[in-house]
Amino acid sequence: MSAKLIHHDKPKIAYSCYSARNREGEQFVPEHTFSYQIAGILTMNDGVKEYTFNPGDFRLVRRNNLVKFNKQPPPNGEFKSVSVYLDQQTLRNFSIAYGVKAMGHFNGDSIVALATQPLYKSFMESLTPYQQEGIEIDTQLQDLKLREAIWILLQSKPEMKDVLFDFSEPGKIDLEGFMEKNFHFNVQLKRFAYLSGRSLATFKRDFEKIFNITPSRWLQQRRLQEAYYLIKEKGKSASDIYLNLGFEDLSHFSFAFKNKYGVAPSRLLQ
Repeated sequence: MSAKLIHHDKPKIAYSCYSARNREGEQFVPEHTFSYQIAGILTMNDGVKEYTFNPGDFRLVRRNNLVKFNKQPPPNGEFKSVSVYLDQQTLRNFSIAYGVKAMGHFNGDSIVALATQPLYKSFMESLTPYQQEGIEIDTQLQDLKLREAIWILLQSKPEMKDVLFDFSEPGKIDLEGFMEKNFHFNVQLKRFAYLSGRSLATFKRDFEKIFNITPSRWLQQRRLQEAYYLIKEKGKSASDIYLNLGFEDLSHFSFAFKNKYGVAPSRLLQ
């Protein structure tokens, strides 16, 4: 189950509570997210690096990134974490109110592991009374909590101002390198376009100039090519890899694979 602190479509403070077996998924991160791992293990992958967070660990996931995750509950227990979403409007208001601005562009990891600080822990523990489902935080208290989180991050890690107060949108980047890094994420073309610094129309036009094929066809072919390698050379099964390669269901993956290679994925293992 998941218990949210604020009764909005997009809560700014939320608990994640999960008790079944490992849960895998992927997501686009639209806002900077400050999180505390309470129980269980969270593994995240941004397409470049893999990060593992154990109980007691803190992290900041930067906005405008694609990540895959695996939530692993402890034996006979529940996976638990709490996250604070530092939305752009809150950060803009903070910047205006306190005169804090980015001094440069942060070029570090998309997922920042934060060294344990007493301030982090006391802040996250102050949210515990609201963990029960159905309990809401008053709007003014919510705003105070978000400002407190920002001050704590700035005090413990001053360079965070170059992350939190960089309000620029993604710039136009090398499309071929970007797609090779992110082809396995199952997101809409408009998301790929945005993250590569392009409108959807420009993305499609630039894409076809580079690859001489439409984005949708290239994505399927590239994912199937990777699947063939993982099955044939690494001995992986179709059920192990189809989700990680951006396919929504196993039957669709198997059909597309057989259509391209003339053989079912399971036959390659024989």
